[in-house]
Parts: sequence; C-alpha cells; structure tokens
Amino acid sequence: MTAHLPGLRQITEPARTIDVVHETDVLVVGSGPGGLGAALGAARAGAQTTLLERFGCFGGNITAVGVESFAWYRHEQTQDSVGIGSEIEARAKAEGASTDESQSVSQAFDAERFKVVADRLVEENGIHPMLHRTFVAPILEGGLIRGVITESKSGREAILARRVVDATGDADVAYRAGAPTRKTPREEMLSASVMFSMTGINKRAFIDAIKADPPKYRDWAGNFEWDIETEGKEDELFSPFLRKPFKKAVEAGLIPPGLITMAGTYGSVHDSGDLTYLNLIHMGEVDGTSADELCRAEIEGRRQAMHAIAALRAFMPGCENATLRNFGMTVGLRDTRKIDALYNLTADDVRGEARFEDSIGIFPEFIDGYGVLVLPTTGRYFHVPYRSLVPKGVGNLLVAGRSIGGDKISHAAVRSMMCCTVSGQGAGVAAAVSLRNDTGVDSVSIDGVRAELARQGVRLD
Repeated sequence: MTAHLPGLRQITEPARTIDVVHETDVLVVGSGPGGLGAALGAARAGAQTTLLERFGCFGGNITAVGVESFAWYRHEQTQDSVGIGSEIEARAKAEGASTDESQSVSQAFDAERFKVVADRLVEENGIHPMLHRTFVAPILEGGLIRGVITESKSGREAILARRVVDATGDADVAYRAGAPTRKTPREEMLSASVMFSMTGINKRAFIDAIKADPPKYRDWAGNFEWDIETEGKEDELFSPFLRKPFKKAVEAGLIPPGLITMAGTYGSVHDSGDLTYLNLIHMGEVDGTSADELCRAEIEGRRQAMHAIAALRAFMPGCENATLRNFGMTVGLRDTRKIDALYNLTADDVRGEARFEDSIGIFPEFIDGYGVLVLPTTGRYFHVPYRSLVPKGVGNLLVAGRSIGGDKISHAAVRSMMCCTVSGQGAGVAAAVSLRNDTGVDSVSIDGVRAELARQGVRLD
C-alpha cells in the first residue's frame, strides 16, 4: 500500500467496470533487455506472447534511456553469455545499428536505429505489441496473478494472461501484487543519470587528444562517485573516461563547484561529428519509485548536462564548436526494488563462480557498482539460477532484469543489460514451459526449462 503523508487529502475513486481488451498466454510487462529476452524466449517456446511497454518504442534502457554500450565489459578472455543477448548484438551489427565499441570486444549500439531492430524482432517472432500503455495494477485471484490493468490514451483497460513476466526494472508488478521486495537505502542507491549525445565534434582533434593522454580505469578512482575498489588487473586498461575537462571547468568557475562528481564515459565518436552516449551525470539519492524524485532528477540532470557541454567546449580538444544533439527519453536508473526470491544471489555467488543445478544461463564475473569494479578478463563466470526469478507470495508471476533477487554486489552484476537478457530469456521460457506442462512457475520442470533454453542456443554451463 502507498504511504500517505500526514494531512494529505484523499478522495474515493468510484468502482468501475474495465474492458478486457486482450488475452494472452504470456504477458511481458516492460520491453528493455530483460523484457525483450522474455518475450522472445516465450514466443520461441510456443506461447502466445504479448509485450507491453509504456513508451513508444521497445528496448528500454537501450532506446528510451540511450545506454548504447551493451557489453562494454567484454575482453578477449571473457566467457560471456550466449543467447538472445548475443543475438541482439549480432542483429544490431548486421542491420547497421551499431559500431565497434572503443574499450572492449563488443558493439556500441545506435539507440535510434535499434528501435527499428527491436520492432523487427517483435514482429518476426509473432509477439503481440502493445506500446503506449502503462501498467497500473495487477489482476489477482486467490494468490495468483491473472493479468494487469493499464492506463493509456485509450483509457483504463484490462489484459488477461495465464503467466506474467515483470520486466519493469523496478519490480512494479511484483510489488503491487503483494510480493515481498527490498529496496537499497536511499543514501546508498546507485546514482541516476541523464544520458545525452553531442554533435559538431572534430573527430580527429578529439581522438588525438585521447591518444596523447589515454585514460585508464585507474582514473575512475578518487572523485567521490568514482571511488572504486578493483582487483588491480583492470587499472591499466583503456577506458573512454573523461574527467579533466570538468575539473578544469570547476577551477575556472565555468560550472558550479558543487558538481564535483561530473565525470564519466563516452560511447562512440562518429565521422559525422556525433559524440554519443555521454554518461557523465551522476545524481545520488534518487529513488526511481517516486514520481516526484524522477521529476527532480530529469530537470536537474538536464541542467547538469548543459554545464558538462560548456566544460567540454572550453577544455576538451575537438569540442570547441560542439552542441547538444539529444537527451535520452527518460532518466536512467540503476537501483530501485529487488524481489525477495526463492533464492537471492549473493556477492560470494558472483565473485566465487557459483554453480547451480537450475542454471538458466551464465554471466561473466563483471561487477560495476557500490564502489566495486571487476572486469571479466580472466575467463571467470557464474550461473544465473532460475530460483532468483521467482518471487515469493504470488503465483503465475516471474521477474526478469535488474530486480531479480539478490544483495547489493550481486545486483551490481545482474543489472548489466546482457545479464538482463539472460534472466529475461529464462523467465519467458519458464513461463511457456509451465503452461505446456500445466504446472506453476515455482514447480516447473527445471530440466524442461533447460532443455528448451538449450534448443534456443543458450549457454547454460
């Protein structure tokens, strides 16, 4: 239930009858990497599948936020996930929606072109698309979720489903259905970011400046937000990291002295003069489950981005005549709710190469968050267990993406977009297999789920 502020006025909303506008086998709520993975996995396992999205495009963090570095952790020795995530990356490259990523063996997506790639994946796999609809409430019956209620330009509508996958990133469906969830204390939450891109860059001058003084991962340390613990092996690797222009801008009085956490990475520098995926704005203590805090973060993030552009124009070679190209459609969140799952991943699991009999895929030993940076340069990896997708207390419901069960350090691993596709594909396949065998998602045959995942080309062990 929502907590009400003292003295807050209330109204009583009258009961009303809501039209059922659609029925489906598997309903996936949210279309980011986890949601896309879930919808594709369910559809390919034979289930009638529907993908629900509040914005006007699929892709979530990639397209709506503008996070274009999909697997920037990957190096030559990395043992990476294989499944829908690697397929998405290959498809983006084949359709001209990506370029080679500057710091890794991976692709940097073009967020705008990827919208079309996502459309085609949905259409080709017979997934029913439902854009521009916002989830507002679960439909519950006897402890089971039976669908959701949405709000849109079409009004309030009901969608019925035999299985639901919560891929909202914030465990919105699970939380409102009454499943137990956890939330990092506000003061410890990973920062929120407004992503943006610039245009008018002199590519040669910019690259020459980077080559003259190549930034390394060790440069991340020593700046509040960027105080990090590494294993040492990461320190001398190249990172497309920008900080010096912002320090100089503060010293020169060009940007407010309070913006001491302004620093971060860029994605790609294009021949057209575009500098994309500028991940420079880091706002702490933003609870993304609060509309008021999201409003504040959007406005503050754009304000800080304009200061960042001024700093780059003044102190970064190649940026003298650059201007803003675009902002992401919405603020990027890293940390909100996580479910209390049948099994909650731990730091020891992701740092200790955990192996599970109910593995639905693997992910390399990559940790990025809460002051820890570990890059997978040694071939180490862990299993993602199916039980971490199953919330307690609500039947017919699975959770995919960054809100699966786990502690802080495990979250710093599984929140990665590639890992979100692992949990997503596992959730979608499990939902379809549970329908095929007429079992609950908490008692589905793990052997059956793993067999279908293997058929779909997933690396399980």
